Amino acid sequence: MKKILLVDDEPDIVEFLKYNLEQQNFEVIIGYNGEEALQMLTKKPDLIMLDIMMPKLDGFETCKRIREKKEFKNIPIIFLTARVGEIDEIKGLELGASDFIQKPISPNKLIARVKSNLRKAESIAPTKTEPNEIKYGHIEINKEKYEVFIDGEKKVFPRKEFEVLYFLVNNPGKVFGRDILLKEIWGFDVYVIDRTVDVHIRKIREKLGKHKELIETVKGVGYRLKSLV
Repeated sequence: MKKILLVDDEPDIVEFLKYNLEQQNFEVIIGYNGEEALQMLTKKPDLIMLDIMMPKLDGFETCKRIREKKEFKNIPIIFLTARVGEIDEIKGLELGASDFIQKPISPNKLIARVKSNLRKAESIAPTKTEPNEIKYGHIEINKEKYEVFIDGEKKVFPRKEFEVLYFLVNNPGKVFGRDILLKEIWGFDVYVIDRTVDVHIRKIREKLGKHKELIETVKGVGYRLKSLV
């Protein structure tokens, strides 16, 4: 039985969602603020649903702290929010959220998104053709540890930025359109906009510093990692 950590400061919403999730044979554990969410991680949930506007710790800060824990780097995190705005969605995705759902949402649609994110998490596994460690010029990547070193200095990359960089480094010289990067990194089941790719590329370039020109923009097409040969 899959275990869902549901965190929202509105008891009525919690009870409503809990009931519908349990009808689908999910085990549901509850938190009413960000601090309780972090405490509930000891129960080893398979997926986390976070409201954004919560007391003590908001959803963004809670997500950030969860992603800082090695054992929860890849757990699906779904933001539930009544707030509307592209900025919030982009911020959530940059922090490593897997999905972003606007309230209110029908129970059937919510369950479908939960199941979709769980399936995607189960399908993610290192393949024989993708090495855990890559050295490319001044960049060193350890996929297993989610570590990136630039000129020997460790840089912190949120999950999606890491995955974009790893994908490009693993395919040097090839041009990838935004649609391809969205499919490869975010998958078909999560709705994100093209601009999300641009934001992640910008953040990656900032971390690459003097090596930022390694990621080239091919006008009207997409992005590629400059070939070293």
